[in-house]
Amino acid sequence: MAKYEDEWFNDENFWAVYAPIMFDEARWAELPQAADGITRLARLDLYGGASLPAGSGRPVPRLLDLCCGFGRMTLELAGRGFACTGVDITQGYLAAAREDAAAENLEIEFIRADMRDFVRPGYFDVVVNLYISFGYFADPRDDKRVLKNAYDSLKAGGALIIETLGKELAVRDFVRSEWFRRAGCIVLTEYAPVDSWVGLWNRWTLIKEGEHTEKEFTQRLYGAAELRALMLEAGFPRVEIYGGWDESPYDERAEKLILVGRKG
Repeated sequence: MAKYEDEWFNDENFWAVYAPIMFDEARWAELPQAADGITRLARLDLYGGASLPAGSGRPVPRLLDLCCGFGRMTLELAGRGFACTGVDITQGYLAAAREDAAAENLEIEFIRADMRDFVRPGYFDVVVNLYISFGYFADPRDDKRVLKNAYDSLKAGGALIIETLGKELAVRDFVRSEWFRRAGCIVLTEYAPVDSWVGLWNRWTLIKEGEHTEKEFTQRLYGAAELRALMLEAGFPRVEIYGGWDESPYDERAEKLILVGRKG
């Protein structure tokens, strides 16, 4: 992955230092609801939310978690009977994910790879990209490349599920700055729209015991119609849009932007 080393998200120290801020207990508390939503949206609720019984004869759905991070969702879904593969670029996160999987006696494949490069043709029943992990790349053609890889990696009838921050929600909820306490730190966040809301500039400052750490980055924003169009261009014949895991509409009350692209 040497050709990608200079990009902001390849900073291992950033992910290690900021992990307690980004992935707090409130985030983990959402896992069961999100896992239920993924299972339902993928049309793979084969087992009523419980693990597949041994010798049941039912097919085991294969799931790819792109940008799996610590693997919390990957583990949740593996525990429900999915055969899971997690892909991420951060070695520390993958090491923690492997340890947790071993502790829970779950067989999960974790792979260090850039999602622009990872593809396994016709293998998965569902691919997920969660927690605003889409739009990291400076070149929008890379985003389309990720979507094409996901399309190619799906079996016929499979689904790609993306959960992200829609541009409409970013504008609706925009604040220039805010601060809060979390994980023993004072956290200052600053934001600014870039190029007429093509992206959102971020600066996060952590202050702990008199020391401070800063990180700046810009993430590309997509409106619902923009991202749907990109998924259609990548090969998906139809794309559904929702405003929550309960399949509520993407309207002024939406909590998040969820898109489901179906392969045939």
